Amino acid sequence: MFEIGVVEEFAAAHAIRDYNGPCERIHGHNYRVEVTVAGHETDQRGIVVDFRELRAMVRAVTDQLDHRFLNDLPTFDNTSPTSETLARYIYGQLSEPVKTHGLQLRRVTVWETQRAWASYSEDA
Repeated sequence: MFEIGVVEEFAAAHAIRDYNGPCERIHGHNYRVEVTVAGHETDQRGIVVDFRELRAMVRAVTDQLDHRFLNDLPTFDNTSPTSETLARYIYGQLSEPVKTHGLQLRRVTVWETQRAWASYSEDA
């Protein structure tokens, strides 16, 4: 099994609901999103998936989040847009596009800072 990954970035603001501290106020991050997919076979060129194609799939999701106040998005009406919920949201948005390329989505990791991240996966 091969694993392939790309990294994309976007900037956005959020406020963590019911948080007793400064993160309850509106603040922003330059998010880093790492996406890992897996495939059993390569094509005749020796490629599982073209990095450009995978990056385009990820950008289709992150472009909708870029320079937004994430709390305003319907997806986060009932939950705070934390790194954890962002990772799960991005994973959900990528599941079908990745599957149509015959790949398995392994993991989405969202870095909020250089030292803080959250990953989401549906692997057992």
